Amino acid sequence: MSWIEIGLEGGRTAYRPGEEVVGAVAWSLEEGEPPVSAEVRLVWLTRGKGDVDSDVVASAELPSPGRLDRRELSLRLPEGPYSFVGRLVSLVWAVEVVVEPGGRAERTEIVVSPTGREIRLHPDLPPSS
Repeated sequence: MSWIEIGLEGGRTAYRPGEEVVGAVAWSLEEGEPPVSAEVRLVWLTRGKGDVDSDVVASAELPSPGRLDRRELSLRLPEGPYSFVGRLVSLVWAVEVVVEPGGRAERTEIVVSPTGREIRLHPDLPPSS
């Protein structure tokens, strides 16, 4: 059985702009075509009504990936945009790892804001999950 994991240092999921996201990625791939590339990415995406917008803000190629592998990760967050929850749309940050071929991937969501909490555009909205 194949698996991919992302572990952030100290289990941390909330960050302030400009901070560094540190951790490790690991995977175990079943027999078959060996991996030819692996990449860790820092991304944001929108959720809710309408089209999904997204952007890869930073990425790091993980050279010579093996079937069973573990790599350290370190990506610097930009100054924005901030994580937020609105009535119609929310903005979510994530750390992703993608192993090719096959587009095998895993994503761990994080929060990026000056307070370390997602911005709630309407006070009566519950935090996103």
